[in-house]
Amino acid sequence: MTPAKWVRIWNERLPDVPLTLIPVSAAEACAVLRDGGADAGFLRLPVDRTDLAAIPLYTETTVVVVPKDHLITAFDEVTAEDLADEIVLHPLDETLEWERRPGLPALERPATTADAIELVAAGVGLLVVPQSLARLHHRKDLTYRPVSDAPASRVALSWPQEETTDLVEDFIGIVRGRTVNSTRGRSQAPAPAQPKAKRPEAPATRRKPAGGKPGGKTAGKPGGKSPRSGSGGSGGSGGSKGSGRRGKPRRRS
Repeated sequence: MTPAKWVRIWNERLPDVPLTLIPVSAAEACAVLRDGGADAGFLRLPVDRTDLAAIPLYTETTVVVVPKDHLITAFDEVTAEDLADEIVLHPLDETLEWERRPGLPALERPATTADAIELVAAGVGLLVVPQSLARLHHRKDLTYRPVSDAPASRVALSWPQEETTDLVEDFIGIVRGRTVNSTRGRSQAPAPAQPKAKRPEAPATRRKPAGGKPGGKTAGKPGGKSPRSGSGGSGGSGGSKGSGRRGKPRRRS
């Protein structure tokens, strides 16, 4: 999805709030956001996140812009090696990071991408840029082809961190593909805790005594053997009574 489609969705959902796209160069984009010239913008990564928030969106295809009658137009895509014998322009506002720039260098670097496009149309050289820039500077006499092994360019939605307003959140939602009924990116306030229902107290009940004999001490003999009485003594607490008969005295001889 392109920025133009996001603007269309915005106008459908928020018709009373106008949204305007402001074209700026890659070198000026961060300064425009910091100065308040725009509420949000599409920047190329990396972005200085000291004061800017950024959400990576997609990676762009890199293309080479050529005149329509150039030999490269006979191919569906090319490599950096295919540009080795061509003059390739590298403007001062170039957004691609090359380890080794392809092609032959021009005598002078153009100041801007727009200036480089004019030089391509004049037959001075070719230009390698992200596809969105090729579309932005479209001309009827120029076309482009993908460069399969060129550095890619990552695009992010960025805005000042301290200016994350409700409208900015709405636009973030559109860019991320949220529907009208989906929640915004803002954190929702937690729902108040519901008081716990108190369980009704059961009426007090008394336990019925278990069936059987009532408790308490029972009469009976003490356990264990009673101690034996000593000689000449009476029976102990557990002994039996002795006989009442007395023996006859012996006669003396």
